[in-house]
Amino acid sequence: MAQTYSDMLQSIKASIKQVSLDDLNARIEGGEELTLVDVREKDEWRQGHIPDAVHVPRGFLEMQAASRLPKKDATIVTYCAGGVRSAFAAKVLQDLGYTKVESANPGFNDWKDRGFPTTKPFAFTDEQLNRYSRHLLLPEVGEKGQAKLLQGRVLLLGAGGLGSPAALYLAAAGVGTLGVIDGDVVDESNLQRQVLHGRSQVGKSKVQSGAARIADLNPDVTVIPFEERLTSENIDRIFDQDWDVIVDGLDNFPTRYLVNDASVWKDIPVVHGSIFRFDGQVTTFWPKQGPCYRCLYPEPPPAHLAPSCAEAGVLGVLPGVIGTIQATEAIKILLGQGEPLVGRLLQYDSLQMKVRTFKLPKDPECVVCGEKPTITEYIDYEGFCAA
Repeated sequence: MAQTYSDMLQSIKASIKQVSLDDLNARIEGGEELTLVDVREKDEWRQGHIPDAVHVPRGFLEMQAASRLPKKDATIVTYCAGGVRSAFAAKVLQDLGYTKVESANPGFNDWKDRGFPTTKPFAFTDEQLNRYSRHLLLPEVGEKGQAKLLQGRVLLLGAGGLGSPAALYLAAAGVGTLGVIDGDVVDESNLQRQVLHGRSQVGKSKVQSGAARIADLNPDVTVIPFEERLTSENIDRIFDQDWDVIVDGLDNFPTRYLVNDASVWKDIPVVHGSIFRFDGQVTTFWPKQGPCYRCLYPEPPPAHLAPSCAEAGVLGVLPGVIGTIQATEAIKILLGQGEPLVGRLLQYDSLQMKVRTFKLPKDPECVVCGEKPTITEYIDYEGFCAA
C-alpha cells in the first residue's frame, strides 16, 4: 500500500534526531559549537531568525549544501517555521553524508513566542534587492554580506588613475560610505586614464567631479569629500572617522610614508597600489597581521629613480587593472572573505601579460611596526624625502 504524506513524515522523523527548543536554547547559551541552518524561504528569513544561523532555503539545500556547509562532521541543527521542513532537510543532509544532524521541533514560530533570542537581517528596499541581486546569489556575499558592504566605510586616497576605477567599482558594489581625498582639479591630460571624470569636468575639483559620478552610479553611496592634500596636520582629522579600509592611490613617496605610519598607529588596513609605464603592483598592509610599507621600503629612493606618471608616462588602461584589484581587496576585507594580499606583493606586467606574486616578510626591526619602533610621531616627510 502506498505511503501517505503523514506516513512519510512520521518515517522521516523516526529516522532523524530531534531537539526541543528548550534544549537547543540551553545548548546555545552553554556555548556549544552548533551550525544552525534556517531552511525557510527568504521572506520568512527577513522577518527574523535565530542569531548566527545560516540561511539555506529548503528548495536549494541539495544544491548549496556543499558550499554553505563544508564540514560534514559539524553538529548541524536545522529549523523552519514549525518543524516539518526542517525534518525533511535533516534527512537530506544525512543522506548527503553529514554525520551529526538534528532537527529543531517545533520551529521558529514557537522559538520567537517563547522569547528566545532572535534577530532581523538588514532591511533592504525592493530597489536594493534588484540592484544587488547578483551579489545576493553568491553564498559568500548574500544578504548578510551585502549589508556589510552597505554599512562599510572606505577611504580613497586620490581620485586619479587608481582612485577612479576603485571608486566606481566600490560604489557599484554598494559600499555605503566612500571618503575621497584629493586637492587637484581635472585636467584634460587626466582623461586618458582617470575614468571617474569627463570632458565636462575639466577644471573642476576631482573630488566634486567624482562625487557627482558616484551619485549618478549608485544613490545608496554617501561620499565624504576632502578637497585637500593629505598632510601631517590633517591626517588625524581625516583618518579618525571609523574607516574600515583605506585604498591608497597616491603617487608620491612622502605621503605614502605618512599614510603608512598613521595606519599602523590607528590599526587600519591599507590596500596599496602603484603604477609605472606598463607595470603595476598591489599589496595590502594590515597592521599586526603582516608587514607595513616601511618593511618593504625602509627609505624612499632618490627622486630621479622614482619619476611620476607625468614624467615617465603610463599606459591608460593599466590603472584600471590595478585600481580594480584594489577595489576587490577592499571588498574582500569588508566581507571577511578570501585571502587578502597581506604579506604578498602582486606584480602585473601588461606587455608580457604576466602576473607574479612575491612574499613580503615583516621586518622585526622596522622603525614603525617593529618590536622596538623608533618613529612614534609624524615627521616632515617632504623634507625627509628631499634629503
